Amino acid sequence: MTENLIRPRLVVAVNSAIAVGFLQGQLQFLHDRGFDVTVLCPKRRKDEWEVERPEGVPTIEVPLEREIAPLQDLVSLWRLGRIMRELRPTVTNVGTPKAGLLGGFAAWLNRVPCRFYTLHGLRFETTKGLKRRILVYADRLACRFAHRVICVSQSVREKAIASGLTTWERTAVFGAGSCNGVDASRFAATPGMKQRAAELRRRLGIPKQAPVALFVGRLTSDKGIPELMDAFSQLSHRHPELRLLLVGCFEDGDPLPVETRNSLDTNSRVIFAGAVQDTAPYYAAADVVILPSHREGLPTVILEAQASGKPVIGACATGIVDVVADGETGLLFPIGDVPALAEAIAKIIGDRGLATKLARAGQEQVQRHFRQEQIWQALHREYLEVLQRKESRRSSILPQLEN
Repeated sequence: MTENLIRPRLVVAVNSAIAVGFLQGQLQFLHDRGFDVTVLCPKRRKDEWEVERPEGVPTIEVPLEREIAPLQDLVSLWRLGRIMRELRPTVTNVGTPKAGLLGGFAAWLNRVPCRFYTLHGLRFETTKGLKRRILVYADRLACRFAHRVICVSQSVREKAIASGLTTWERTAVFGAGSCNGVDASRFAATPGMKQRAAELRRRLGIPKQAPVALFVGRLTSDKGIPELMDAFSQLSHRHPELRLLLVGCFEDGDPLPVETRNSLDTNSRVIFAGAVQDTAPYYAAADVVILPSHREGLPTVILEAQASGKPVIGACATGIVDVVADGETGLLFPIGDVPALAEAIAKIIGDRGLATKLARAGQEQVQRHFRQEQIWQALHREYLEVLQRKESRRSSILPQLEN
């Protein structure tokens, strides 16, 4: 009996090196449960922060453009198809829009027995006109190529169905949601972490008593950076000691308005940390974490902030509403509402009792509902169920996987 029969091959495809970091621990878990795992993704772009590659899991670099690029996309599809033919996977799980479409199509063309599409979010939500129609159709195709569509949150599932992408029967959400859960121990407020946070504040020139509002993510319009900057400017006179700390990088595909970029560059109380590999001490150094994004899948940033014991503020966007209950596990404000965002920030930094209450509730939520092992085990069960229905050689595969 060959190794391929004993250990079915799982191919995971994403369209950025950063996305591989979202799967830390999961791929090793599946390998230990009997899968031969391979990752397909582009090499790290110059504007992306470096993430740790999964130990013991081979990675094949495949060029994938984020934006619509017909010629480059055809080249990527050809390469993905060739790799699928060579690897002959039993299961594929493609995620993020471009990899979802091209990787899903390549898997379908090669008749991969078990095909999954992980819907990390709905990119078309913040687009209009022809581009929106193209993105909706692309996501609909990606869902069609898959046997199962894994949605990272209930709100993504509901909106995907309402938009005609797929059906309730073809979709699944694992537990409370998320693609990988959170390793809460990484963000625990240990004495060592508190010391790292204090050293970080000194290095960044942040006064010891100054409150810090933190944003972690892509510095783009979709992420709500223009509103965040406007709200921060409104608070300047009321809270002159407040600092805004930005962790992430700019993107040419979704540039900030010129006036926003100029304001960020000239404001001495806005601190750019750039792309960092370990965000844990940045959460520890913050007083409040803000995600004013217009769309999300299920935001890992919010979960990490809550695991760190920090109060969070988020826009009432898809994905965010799944992890922030207004007044209970954080504060919500209407998408794009600058005065409401400014008021939420002022409320958190001005009411220590409220901040502590929200932080504790968020931390308990993560520990109860978003442990990584919960997501990994649910995904493993889902693979087994589809294998039982689709894999003609299940008699030689399933005993190995079920141990």
